[in-house]
Amino acid sequence: MASSKTARSFQVEVVRSGNWWSITVPALDGVFSQCKRLDQVEANAREAIALMLDVDETDVGPIEVAVTPPPNVAGLLESLEVSVATANDATKAAADARRQVARLLREEGLPMRDVGRLIGVSHQRVSQILAG
Repeated sequence: MASSKTARSFQVEVVRSGNWWSITVPALDGVFSQCKRLDQVEANAREAIALMLDVDETDVGPIEVAVTPPPNVAGLLESLEVSVATANDATKAAADARRQVARLLREEGLPMRDVGRLIGVSHQRVSQILAG
């Protein structure tokens, strides 16, 4: 088998087809594979690319996977992504506010137990918050 000096990267496109995920490689006509689960896409695509190019699988560079979800859930997945991002932002903002309030309450001379009670955590957690 031929070995390439520079491993070429490939984008693969994945769509649901019945009970399978169909894998195509737009840069290589005729390269097609399928798998049952998304965690199998990269290995199956790498194998198909290596067979087409007559190279060892280790000579195939990075594989970028673009999954097209089933149409009936595509919009919901986008909404979920936005919701998760919003929740993560809110969690970070709450942690920042908790840290700021804990610091200010301690500067006011309140004991750790009182700070914990006011911000809704244990006094041990207050120590961790202030140390972070």
